[in-house]
Amino acid sequence: MNRPRVVLADIAKKAGVHVTTVSLALRNSPRLPEATRTRIRALAESMGYAPDPLLQALAAYRGNTMERKSPPTLAYVTNWNSRWGWRKVIAHPDFYEGALARSKELGYQLEHFWLREPGLTHGRMSQILTARGIHGVIIASHVREIDSALQFDWSHLSAVKIDYFPHEPQLPRVTNDQLQIIRLAMQKVLSYGYRRIGMVMDEGWDITVDRLWSAGYLYEQQAAPVEDRLSPYLFPCAESLESWLKRQRPEVVIGQSSVIMPALQNLGWRVPRDIALVDIFLDDLSGKTAGVVQNHNEVGRLAVELLAGQLVQNKFGIPSIPTTTYVEGTWHDGQSLPVPRLDQSEKEPSRSA
Repeated sequence: MNRPRVVLADIAKKAGVHVTTVSLALRNSPRLPEATRTRIRALAESMGYAPDPLLQALAAYRGNTMERKSPPTLAYVTNWNSRWGWRKVIAHPDFYEGALARSKELGYQLEHFWLREPGLTHGRMSQILTARGIHGVIIASHVREIDSALQFDWSHLSAVKIDYFPHEPQLPRVTNDQLQIIRLAMQKVLSYGYRRIGMVMDEGWDITVDRLWSAGYLYEQQAAPVEDRLSPYLFPCAESLESWLKRQRPEVVIGQSSVIMPALQNLGWRVPRDIALVDIFLDDLSGKTAGVVQNHNEVGRLAVELLAGQLVQNKFGIPSIPTTTYVEGTWHDGQSLPVPRLDQSEKEPSRSA
């Protein structure tokens, strides 16, 4: 026989408190002392209480459909060289647009804060957020040259970080899966029969993602013969890209088209007649260029979704176990990477067979 479901009223009666107090405790609300929250949550667990996911979904639905005169604000905190400089850099504008769109869908408004405002210290930023009643923060678009820890008052903040910088504090993070993206490109190229595969990458971009670009490239190279394994071209470099291409003679080069094409034009090499090309920062979906689309917009959307979930559960502060959510890239075939023609002997069975 099934035991009757434990409800909030049962916990409240045994704890000697009001039902509202139990509700706040189970949502880890900072409106209650930590000792009270801990005591009631432990009691609920001992009684076998479990929240009803259908009721939670209904409450979330009602919250999202009710018109709010003053929707809660989420802070989008950047630290670029200028207030809007990140808008001119690949990926970052799409992060923001995705976050902005998802914020509106969930009933929030997203407000941008620039950490280099004159006189704005980390302490002052914390004070502003507290005074404004802002508890949700997205950390995004921080230049890698300033990898100093954010000294906010995290006790009243729930935060999610987009990408890798700053490394401290270690917050829940959402980022493109650079390792999967370069490995996907390499796997596709290898499956098409190419062997001498080169990678061209801004070393700063590689450093920004903790060397995941070069790590994935070198890992997948193990599938190629030893004599066909090429060292990546990381620039700036003493050797010109043209010189590297002539010396290494790759069949395919992987990287960003806008960086690679000028060097190929200087050499008089045509794509795909003389060399194949794969763009792992693909934004041209006309079918001319093969490559991987990085789903930057989805990164921003997921960051807001994760933050909204943390706020519902009143998860504030720096987590003891940080997590990372990776967003995979999407492969697109293109004319710049033709499937090599098979030898006649491979295409046709022998007459004796």
